[in-house]
Amino acid sequence: MRATLRWAQADFRAHRGEALFVVLASAGVIASLLLAGALFGYAANPWQRVFNQSQGAHIWLHTRAGAGTDADALAAVDGVAALSGPYRTAATTVESRGARAGVTLRAAEAEPPQTGRPLVAAGSWLARPDAGDTGTGSGTGSVVLETSVARALWAEPGDTVRVTGPDGAPHLLRVSGTADAAEPRYQPGGAAGIGWVLPGTLEEIAHADTGQSVGLRLEDPDDTDFIVQRAVTVLGADRVAEVTKWQQARAEAGGDDRLLGTVFAVFGLGALLAAALAASGAVGARVRGQLRDIAVLKAIGFTPGQVTRGFLVQHLAFALLGVALGTTAIALLGARIPGRIGEAAAVWQDLPGHTALMIGIPGGAVLLIAASTGLSAWRAGRVPPVPVARAALPSAAPMTALGKRALGVRVPPALVLGWRAAFPRRGRTLVAVARLALPLVLITVALVAWSTLDQFRSRPAQVGLAAALTVRSEQPAGPSDAELEETLATVPDIAAVHPGAEMAALVPGQTGTITLRGLGTARRPYPSAVVEGRAVAGPDEAVAGQGLLDLLGVRVGDWVRMTVGGRPQILHLVGRTIEPDSGGRVITTTLDALRERDPRLRPAFHALELREGADPRAVSGALAAAAGAPLEVRETPNPADRLEPARGVIGALIAVLALIGLIELLTLIGTGVRDRGRDLLALKAIGLTPRQIGAMIVTAAGLTALVSALVGTTVGVLSGTWLVDTQGASSGIGAGIAQLPPLPVLLTVIVGAVLGAVAAAALPATRTARRRLADSLGETL
Repeated sequence: MRATLRWAQADFRAHRGEALFVVLASAGVIASLLLAGALFGYAANPWQRVFNQSQGAHIWLHTRAGAGTDADALAAVDGVAALSGPYRTAATTVESRGARAGVTLRAAEAEPPQTGRPLVAAGSWLARPDAGDTGTGSGTGSVVLETSVARALWAEPGDTVRVTGPDGAPHLLRVSGTADAAEPRYQPGGAAGIGWVLPGTLEEIAHADTGQSVGLRLEDPDDTDFIVQRAVTVLGADRVAEVTKWQQARAEAGGDDRLLGTVFAVFGLGALLAAALAASGAVGARVRGQLRDIAVLKAIGFTPGQVTRGFLVQHLAFALLGVALGTTAIALLGARIPGRIGEAAAVWQDLPGHTALMIGIPGGAVLLIAASTGLSAWRAGRVPPVPVARAALPSAAPMTALGKRALGVRVPPALVLGWRAAFPRRGRTLVAVARLALPLVLITVALVAWSTLDQFRSRPAQVGLAAALTVRSEQPAGPSDAELEETLATVPDIAAVHPGAEMAALVPGQTGTITLRGLGTARRPYPSAVVEGRAVAGPDEAVAGQGLLDLLGVRVGDWVRMTVGGRPQILHLVGRTIEPDSGGRVITTTLDALRERDPRLRPAFHALELREGADPRAVSGALAAAAGAPLEVRETPNPADRLEPARGVIGALIAVLALIGLIELLTLIGTGVRDRGRDLLALKAIGLTPRQIGAMIVTAAGLTALVSALVGTTVGVLSGTWLVDTQGASSGIGAGIAQLPPLPVLLTVIVGAVLGAVAAAALPATRTARRRLADSLGETL
């Protein structure tokens, strides 16, 4: 063992450059994987990220109007670490651009609180009132809206919204900003949104008709239910109107976490495999480059076991050193990286699973590197001790007839010999192409995910979002159906109007409910995104989402019976649609079909198709101005809003995979130049110039990258389409949502890979072409 360690030390001193490359390659791979893990956690846990950054409250207690809270008594409850508030609150209605939403205004100071602090996403926080202002000055006429309710109202910083207080009096407030909060989101027709105003503003709007809200941050989140009981007892059950817990808010974002987590888990496992292969490839290349030293060791008496142990110990030490350097660099310097990557690295330390990933990613990489290093070390132990043995073996396949014919018709020798060098033997060619293609497969899968998100934005009609707006008239003050349709016809940017109604229906056996939707008429049906079967064209026909088909165990072509209001409804399923709402558990027919069961059925809403290029916000404002009566205009929810954080993560992931691919490419180029040293000697001897030799090396690298890019993009397109459609089917939206990247984008990936290979091979090619080759033991062994 002592001799093995001494040889390992001497080998390190003799090959410091190669050892440094292995260590830096391992460190770069681990750093890339850890940054990818930080980005995954940043995007896949939006609620947890906001909760940690804002020092969120685990419990929010909301009292009835006129009831106060005893802050000192709540703070004294065992297990309560800090309080947020109490804040005076008032229930109001906010209108903007024709949209309307219930908003609970919360009195807040000009300095955001430390606990339960809203995170300003756009604009600014509330402006501090001027000195001597009693609450009625210009400094109090502003509001900060929570992000989800601001999106529902199409409100942006600088806009003016109309606020109706408990007494019915209207007030105009300027939106100074939007903010994220770790509390339940706004839901149309359900939970009210949140807005923050200065105390003077709330006094003007609500006067004395206010309640209070107080947030409790706990020492142990597992004690939530127990402390809720204690807190309600302290305040009095008759004074508490509502209690919201952190589990409720997190559950609302759970769908986002699951979707993003599934997609990113696939990316993460693929990136880990690609990174481990790149690092192990660098180790294997170094082993192949030391065959002469191994032969000498065998000649002086080293056993195969000693050689194997020496290489294994040495390269495991290099891998561990590289892993330690990469992990330490990210832990200490990751938060200082500019942009979203640095922000993600800073927040990641407080997110769940941080410690597990910080240990698991390096540990998994070390295990994979150790496995591949063990194989390379075992091969090193089998190297024969006779140097001439390798020189006597052919280093490449013989020249093919096609290659000889190409040389005969004056095809440039660099191209013919580069092709021969790039694809020497079938086994080695497949391994090299597969290893370099793996990062490109993952990059292409990421581009498929990016294109799918873009499709929800640019072509919503293809994913079941043909109607950009829905309009509901408020009865009895609102207009009649005929008057509303006349008003809608006067707005030029509205391309089509589809009356509709929704209701809950009991499935056969009455074990659950689904959504029955009547939308459009028999003469003008709604343009559903049909991906299987056909659209509705006759009476009693319907289309359904994947979630409903899975729930009922039916297929396109079956008849479905359900119960609506105690009456049976039987429909013929003629197609499957992309259905983003209600987990796909929606069956859609025409409004005329529902009126056959209930002739008195009136449209509950009108779905509006807009002309291409029309702005939904401008159309909403035009509707509000043209109606002259109370209307409720809502934007159709788009799943892409929930997946917006994924864009930045996908971009960063592509950069990480490109780095891994570059490391793999450098390893393949270095290995190829070293293995073809004897061939280069022969080529120079028969008259090839240094420029031709360099061109041959560059051509070989470019051809290898070209084939790998073609294979990687093809497999990536197929894999990405399958992955996105499978995830869509499991979520109930349905398969068929995957969108292929544009052809120019795929060509850019292929061209970029080839140009990167040519650039990476330029320097080794120049050095090799200028090097004076000698037919020595060092070149033939």
